[in-house]
Amino acid sequence: MKRKFIIDTDTASDDAVALIMAMNYPDVEVEAFTLVAGNVSLEQGVQNAMFTIELCKKEIPVYAGIGKPMLRSLETAEHVHGKDGMGDIGLLLSGYIPEKEHAVSILVQKINEHPGEISLICLAPLTNIATALLIDPSIASKVKECVIMGGIGEGRGNVTPIAEYNFWADPEAAKIVFESGMPIKMVGWDISRTYAVFDKTDAEKIKDIGTSLANFTVDIQKKCDEYARNNSRIKGFDLPDPIAMAVALDSDVATVVKDAYVRILTNDDYSRGQSAMDYTGATGMPPNAQVVLEADRGRFLEILYQALGKYK
Repeated sequence: MKRKFIIDTDTASDDAVALIMAMNYPDVEVEAFTLVAGNVSLEQGVQNAMFTIELCKKEIPVYAGIGKPMLRSLETAEHVHGKDGMGDIGLLLSGYIPEKEHAVSILVQKINEHPGEISLICLAPLTNIATALLIDPSIASKVKECVIMGGIGEGRGNVTPIAEYNFWADPEAAKIVFESGMPIKMVGWDISRTYAVFDKTDAEKIKDIGTSLANFTVDIQKKCDEYARNNSRIKGFDLPDPIAMAVALDSDVATVVKDAYVRILTNDDYSRGQSAMDYTGATGMPPNAQVVLEADRGRFLEILYQALGKYK
């Protein structure tokens, strides 16, 4: 029996690659994509997700969710991903129409219909997930697992010195999710920065696969690559959502995982959205997440290449 995934996404360039990986993984059935505002507006994210699904020749329902954070104004990452979120390379990202049902309603419905079966993969600010939990707190115990790309297990942030974008964009939502009791596995931005950076040689290896999906994967990173080289002190674009997806697809990608109590800060200073990590029990609080601290880049690349058609 295939594993059931619901993927919550603010689809931009790295999300799109993660979506391809999930749709092309042999033992996974993607039940739904739920969209939320984040990297780009909700409306743009819907277009980007549906374009990617069509490129993969799949038919998977897309549900639009919430268009702004719970308490704060939306601050997108278009300066990183491009105005369209997909590298501004001229893709026709318009005309797609999502399902009529609201993403939050679908999350509550699907999880209740399949208790203990749904793996929830969160690649975006956690607004949809937190709202679903407020509507029905019982879904926290009915999710098989919740893999979250967000926060920082060790190291520095990408929006402030100590905060990662997804948690920073909607810290109140992240706090609700981490305090919900969901079985969380957190894959922080530090994992991407260490194990999922692609320089020019790495990008050429992807292009050498020779498929339309491989070319798409590299081409839509155009703006991310420029931003990384000019601002982030890394040698090329990185793929945070794809390496988180790889962990969800194959738990062996995560080679070192530690239990931790993760507290999300909701202050209005530079600590907004910080994932404060307690690995030693210093706070006296029980762990509320498994945190990935090291990963297998080789296995990650194998999953990525397979999804892009290398081994066919």
